[in-house]
Amino acid sequence: MKTIERYFYIAVAVLIVCLLCTTARAEDKKPWTPDDLWKLKSVSDPRISPDGKWVAYVVSVTDFDENSRNSDIWIVPASGGPPRRMTTSEKSDNHPRWSPDGRTIAFLSSRDGAMQIYQLPVSGGEARGLTDFPGGVGDFIWTPDGKGFVFTGRVYTDCPDLECVKKRDEEKEQEKVTAIVHKHLLYRHWDTYEDGKAQHLFHITAGGGEPRDLTPDIVYDALTYWLASAGRDFDLSPDGKTLYFAGKQDPDQAVSYNEEIWKVAVEGGPVEKVTDNPAADGHPRVSPDGRRLAYRATRRPYYESDRYELIVMELPSGEPRSLTGNFDRSVGSLFWSHDGKHLYFEAEDRADINLFRVPIKGGKVETVIGGDGPAGRGYHLGVQAGPKDRFFIYRYRPMTHYYEIFRCDRKGGKVKKITGVNDDVYAEHHFPDAEEIWFKGAENADIHGFLIRPMHFDPSKRYPLMVRVHGGPQQMFGYAYRTEYAVFSGAGFAVFFCNPRGSTGYGQELTDGIRGDWGGRVIDDIRSGVRHVLENYEWIDKKKVGAWGGSFGGFVCNWFQGHNEDGTFSCLVSHAGEADQWSSYGSTEELWFPEWELLGAPWESPGLYDELSPIRYAKNFSTPHLIIHGELDYRVPITGGEQMFTALQRQGVPSRMIRFPDEDHWIMKPQNNAFWYASILDWFEQWLKRDGREKEREPGIGEM
Repeated sequence: MKTIERYFYIAVAVLIVCLLCTTARAEDKKPWTPDDLWKLKSVSDPRISPDGKWVAYVVSVTDFDENSRNSDIWIVPASGGPPRRMTTSEKSDNHPRWSPDGRTIAFLSSRDGAMQIYQLPVSGGEARGLTDFPGGVGDFIWTPDGKGFVFTGRVYTDCPDLECVKKRDEEKEQEKVTAIVHKHLLYRHWDTYEDGKAQHLFHITAGGGEPRDLTPDIVYDALTYWLASAGRDFDLSPDGKTLYFAGKQDPDQAVSYNEEIWKVAVEGGPVEKVTDNPAADGHPRVSPDGRRLAYRATRRPYYESDRYELIVMELPSGEPRSLTGNFDRSVGSLFWSHDGKHLYFEAEDRADINLFRVPIKGGKVETVIGGDGPAGRGYHLGVQAGPKDRFFIYRYRPMTHYYEIFRCDRKGGKVKKITGVNDDVYAEHHFPDAEEIWFKGAENADIHGFLIRPMHFDPSKRYPLMVRVHGGPQQMFGYAYRTEYAVFSGAGFAVFFCNPRGSTGYGQELTDGIRGDWGGRVIDDIRSGVRHVLENYEWIDKKKVGAWGGSFGGFVCNWFQGHNEDGTFSCLVSHAGEADQWSSYGSTEELWFPEWELLGAPWESPGLYDELSPIRYAKNFSTPHLIIHGELDYRVPITGGEQMFTALQRQGVPSRMIRFPDEDHWIMKPQNNAFWYASILDWFEQWLKRDGREKEREPGIGEM
C-alpha cells in the first residue's frame, strides 16, 4: 500500500512539474505580429493514393523579401511518418492528382509560364509537361482508365482551333489601342475584365497531343465561378464516356443565378441539359456503378445563399430526389461511399465545418467527423476517403492552429495528425483559444459568439476590446484559426466576434433574416453581443472598444459611423465597405446579389437603397475611422471607400485611407498583407491605447 502511495505522490509531483513547465513555456512564447505572418506555411489539397498508402498534398511557403509565394507537392504515408518532397520548382506546383494505377502524380505548374499539366513518376524522375495551352490550364481530372485527362481552358468561341487562340492573344499584346468596348453585362467580375474568351472543357491523352474541345458550341463559361461554389464542378462517369458539368448558360449573366447540370459525350456530340431547376444546381458526382447522379441544389432563384440540398437522380433522366430536405444546413462538397449506398458531404454547423453521411434511400443524417466526436471543434475540409472508406484524410483547422492534415477511422475516431509543417511556429509563438458565448439578440434570438483573451491575461487589469464583424453577409465566423485573432491577442487586445442575422451554419431562417434589413436586426445582434461581453467581463475596458470588418463587415462599420450616438465605439476600421447603395449597384458586377438583398433594383426599391446607404448619415460622423480598399475590387468598388473618406475629412473626423492599387477584394501579396494588418493594429493602438496620439515613425509606404 505504501509503495502504491509513494508512486501516486511521485506521479502527482511529476504532473505538477509538467504543468509548471508548460506554463513557463507559454509565458516564454512570443506574440504573433504582422511581421511574423510570412512564417506560416499553407497545407492544402490532400489526395489519397489508390492503394491508400500515401497522401499527396501541397505546401505553400512565403518569401517575404521577394514578396511572393511558392508551392510544392509532398507525399506522406497515410498512416503517418516522414514526408517526402516531390517537386522543387522555383515556380508554383499544385493540384496533385494520382493516376488510377497510383504510379504517377499529375499536377499543375507555372514553371514554364502559365499553369500547365505535368506528370511525375512516383518512383522518381523528372516531371514531364503535357499541355501547352494558351493562357494556361484551370482544373483537371484523370479519365478513369488513366489514359487521358479532362481539363478546363479559356478560348475565343469563334476560333476553330488553338492556333487561332494563340494568334489572337499575340495580336492583342501588340495592339496599340487599349480601349475596351462593352456590349453587355457581365463585363467584369471580381478583379478581371471580360477578354472575349469563354471557359471550355477539353480532353487530352496522357501521351500528349492536341487537346480536343468537348464543349465547342457553348457561348459562356462552362463552369460558373462564384463564392458559393463547393469546388470542382465536373465529373466523369465510371466508364469514362460521359462528362457532367455545372454551368450557367444564360444570356443574362449578371442577374441570373440559374446554374444547371449538363452532359456531353467524351467522344464528341452535343451538350445536353440534365437538370431543369430555375435555381442553382451544381457539384455533380456520378455513383460508382454509374447508375445515379448526386448533386446539390437550391430552390429559390436569384438567391446565392439559399440552402443547398443534396439531390440524387437515376440516370439518364430520373426524377430528382432530395436526401436532406429536413436537414437545416447547407450542403457543401460531397462524394459517394465506395459501395454507392451512402453519400458523404461537408456542411457548416454552428461555427464548425463537419462531415455528414446520409443513405441514398433517404433517412437520418449522421455526423461522421466533427461535432461532439473525437475529431474536435473547427473546420474539417477536403475530406478524402481511403479504400473501401476504411479511413478518412482531411485538412483540420481549430482555433489554435492553421491547417494541418489529419486522419481518422470510418466512424470519425482514432484521430491522428499526419503533418506538422508549422509545429516550430506554434512552439515559438502565442496562438490563443476562444471562449464560446451564447447571448440573446434581436427578437430574443439565440446568437453564437466567441471571446478571445489577451496574451498574458491578468483578470485584475482592464483591456481594450476589438469587435470583429464578418463579411458575406451570408458567411460564418467559425471556431477556427484566423490571423487577426492571434495578432490582436498578442498585442494585448480582447477580441469578440459573433454570427448574427445572415450568418450561415445555424439554419436557413437565421441566414434569411438579413434580407432587406442590413441596418436592423443584424446590427442589434452585434450590439447585443457587445453589451453582453461588456456587462459580464469586468476586465474589459468599456470606454475602449473598436470595431473592424471587411466586405459586409466594412458596410457594418460604415453604418456604425453614422449610428454611434451612445459612443460604444471609440474607433472603426472598414475594409472594402459599401457607402452608397445606388452607386454600388451601378458599379458592381453580380447584380443578383443586391437585387435579392435590397428587394430589387434601386429604381424599384429607392427608399430602401437610400435607407441602407451609410453615406446618407454623414452628418453624424464623428468616430475616428480607417478606410482600406483595393483598386481592383470590382465586387465592392473603391468608390465606396472614397466616399466615406471624403465625408470624414470634410467634417474634420480623424481618418485615414489606405488604397492598394494592385489588390482586389482580398489583400494577398505578402508585404501588402503585413502592412495591412500592421496599419489596422496601429489604428486600434492609437485610439484605444495612445489616446489618439500617432506613433512616432517615418512615413509608411505611400503615405501622404
